[in-house]
Amino acid sequence: MAEERYPFKDIEQKWQRYWQEQNLFSTPEQREKPKYYVLEQFPYPSGKLHMGHVRVYCIGDAIARYMRMRGYNVLHPMGFDAFGLPAENAAIKHGVHPGEWTKRCIEQMKHQQNALGLSYDWEREVITCEPKYYRWNQWLFLKFYERGLAYRKKAPINWCPSCQTVLANEQVISGKCWRCESPVELKSLEQWFLKITAYAEELINELDSLPEWPEHIKTMQRNWIGRSQGTLVNFRIKDSDELLPIFTTRPDTLYGVTFMVFAPEHPMVMELVKGSEYETPVKEFAAKVVIQDKFYRTAEDREKEGMFTGRYAINPLNGEEIPIYVANFVLMEYGTGCIMAVPAHDQRDFEFARKYNIPIKVVIQPPGEQLSPDTMTEAYVEPGVMVNSAQFSGMDSELAQKAITDYLVEQGWGKPTVQYKLRDWLISRQRYWGTPIPMVYCEECGIQPVPETELPVLLPENVRFGGTGNPIETAQEFINTACPNCGGRARRETDTMDTFFDSSWYYLRYCDSRNEDAIFSPDDVHYWMPVDRYVGGVEHAILHLLYSRFFVKAMRDIGLLKFDEPFTRLLAQGMVTKDGKKMSKSFGNVVEPNDIIDKYGADTARLFILFASPAEKELEWSDQGVEGCYRFLNRVWRFVRNNLPAIQKGFELREVEECAPTSHPEDKRLFRLIHHTIKRVTSDMEERFHFNTAIAASMEMLNGLSTYTVRDDKHSQRLIFEAVRTLLLMISPFAPHIAEELWHQIGYSTPILLESWPEYDESALQVEEMLIVVQVNGKVRSRITVDADLPEDEIKQTALNDEKVKKFIQNKPIRKIIYVPKKLLNIVV
Repeated sequence: MAEERYPFKDIEQKWQRYWQEQNLFSTPEQREKPKYYVLEQFPYPSGKLHMGHVRVYCIGDAIARYMRMRGYNVLHPMGFDAFGLPAENAAIKHGVHPGEWTKRCIEQMKHQQNALGLSYDWEREVITCEPKYYRWNQWLFLKFYERGLAYRKKAPINWCPSCQTVLANEQVISGKCWRCESPVELKSLEQWFLKITAYAEELINELDSLPEWPEHIKTMQRNWIGRSQGTLVNFRIKDSDELLPIFTTRPDTLYGVTFMVFAPEHPMVMELVKGSEYETPVKEFAAKVVIQDKFYRTAEDREKEGMFTGRYAINPLNGEEIPIYVANFVLMEYGTGCIMAVPAHDQRDFEFARKYNIPIKVVIQPPGEQLSPDTMTEAYVEPGVMVNSAQFSGMDSELAQKAITDYLVEQGWGKPTVQYKLRDWLISRQRYWGTPIPMVYCEECGIQPVPETELPVLLPENVRFGGTGNPIETAQEFINTACPNCGGRARRETDTMDTFFDSSWYYLRYCDSRNEDAIFSPDDVHYWMPVDRYVGGVEHAILHLLYSRFFVKAMRDIGLLKFDEPFTRLLAQGMVTKDGKKMSKSFGNVVEPNDIIDKYGADTARLFILFASPAEKELEWSDQGVEGCYRFLNRVWRFVRNNLPAIQKGFELREVEECAPTSHPEDKRLFRLIHHTIKRVTSDMEERFHFNTAIAASMEMLNGLSTYTVRDDKHSQRLIFEAVRTLLLMISPFAPHIAEELWHQIGYSTPILLESWPEYDESALQVEEMLIVVQVNGKVRSRITVDADLPEDEIKQTALNDEKVKKFIQNKPIRKIIYVPKKLLNIVV
């Protein structure tokens, strides 16, 4: 007869319907309880979950279910980061409106999320492309504008002259437009920025106030903000009164400057070459470089490429003329976007100078040595003695740094300063599918904010998606408006906001998502915030987390918030891989979540995702591992079903019969196993949410349970019920469907989700021990200490494993083992 298998399809659908009908995941108004806000990063609605999504959601859901059972008032919401370029591209490709495409994708993803049994409070759902959400994007923008945190200036963009449209970096392939393959140009355009640099110092300093963030994430943020102490020096452009400020951390090398380098995207570049023979080649070079990945551009092993602009700067210290280049290794994000280059004392500058035959000038000599520019094979970057540096020659180079800076201040040529790599946040996007920026342009009054009473400024529906230009510019009824100040003719802003704006504060809206009169209730936000546990991928370690931190600080200063940081604890889950590579269609190693759910069930998928690896580590997909988790759930199912009559009798006895061990050895062991497992699983969950070891402990408990012989007496029935009850409670955060089904089968009528987490009894963990004398052929050879209730077979095996006993037995065959209970064991060989 075939063994009964866990009928997961029927059971999972049954309990998902029940949870939904009973509205069990709705956040209760229980403010007397301690709160716990657990949040997974909301997804872009691509229409399809991948295993990375599944891992994030299973981690968050296990935490939410566990914390509910621990007595917390839990907020566990979900929504969709629904604006973005893919929907607009779909509109162009398939002729469907981005809103309709996005709606379909959201429906598909919600269906998949619900199929996993995720305990989301969907009543608090946030969808960022809905006017009831982006209205508050616009309101926040206006508040930032009032405080000078939102402003407009020129910035470079990728421009396709054929399509007459702005291109995102990812839409530029080998310097050409992704649609028409025309060469992409670099243009300057008036665009909107947020002044995140106003918070640079606080953003970097307050990373120290986040002890429960992974250190590598904080390091990534520190590096991105990039605080540097140095000197600002004003060079002058030859044949011009214009100053060229540069930032350096090495003022001791100023006399060794032999060229200057601009970032290709610097707005001064095209002004320098305008009308000259260098204009076209520099423009083409800049267009090629600015679309490249910034980390790739600045990598040490990346070939240094540049181009002379035909212009010169004047070094204020010695009056020398210095050629000005543009190069791929300089970024706008560093200093002023223009650097002084000292090839004798900077390796990157050295390589560039050798490639382009630029002079090298030594200004620091190693103690006791004499460097020659002609024979140098690499830059000398260590401290030394100043040379070729006017009155500073002969000084220790480290002391000269302050002396030269003081001299620059005295002459009015520079000053000490702190600089950041962080740049203000460009939020303008020349796209349709985003939040309209609530500003208008009046010929008489200039730039005017839209009054708050007129929000939201709705995206126009009647637009054309032809793939050329910004679709909003085809909606004349949207563009043409009245000036809110003078009532005259005005033109609406046609740029929309970067979608990072939407995701920088969504976690606040969840606290009060249905509020139509305010962005949120202060009482609700100050009860729930900050988020207690934020779960998401390391790919969002910099921009999303940094922007969210900036928003909280800016909103605090506006008076909307009373705290400084949005996320108390951060769990950055590892990547899901297969065959040693990231899951990708190009590698042919994608495992579809739906396939796993259809074949093994949602509980198996959840259990494997949580068991296969610690949450913060990379997870290597294993079909054998999935099979192993499926077998475990079937073993749980069969054990409960096979012992159901005794377990149900134990359920009936629970009110009148205390669960305590009898003198029976098996009862003692099982009672101890119950409390030992509770302690292990609780510890694993309480500290760092070590799901893998918590699940392993539950698996070991089932192994122990399986060796227990259920007797036909009330003590045994009461104990087996308690053991099964405990096992189901402890696996319910990981495998909620099977836990819920068996919970009801053993006798309960209320949901397992609403139960309290089991407590362990420390006294139950105490073990009585006994000393056994071990003889070999009648002679005492050792003594072993074992648990008093250890079965005879295990006592014998313990004796045989004893090193002293092994020495006398060696490889001789064992004829018999005589055991005198609790006293002596004689091995006859």
